[in-house]
Amino acid sequence: MHYFFYNYLIFINCVAFAVYGADKAFSRLHRWRVPEIVLLVLAALGGSAGAFIAMQLFCHKTMHFKFMFGVPFIFFLQVALVSYFFYKG
Repeated sequence: MHYFFYNYLIFINCVAFAVYGADKAFSRLHRWRVPEIVLLVLAALGGSAGAFIAMQLFCHKTMHFKFMFGVPFIFFLQVALVSYFFYKG
C-alpha cells in the first residue's frame, strides 16, 4: 500500500510540474492555456510540491493570489494530513 502511495505522489508531482511548465511555455507563445482550475486541482490531488517548484522555477503564477497563497496552503494541508495518518497508524 505504501509503495502505491509513494509512486502516486511521485507521478502526480511530476505531472503537476510538467503541466505548470507547459502552461508557462504556452503563455510565452500566446497559445491555448491550461485553465487555472486544472492547475489548482493538480495541486490538490497531491501535486502541490511539484506545482510550487514549477511556480518558482518558471516564475509562473507567482503574482496570482490564489496561487501565491493557495498552493503553499494546499501543501501544508497535505503534509499535515499525511503526518497525521503516518503517526496515527
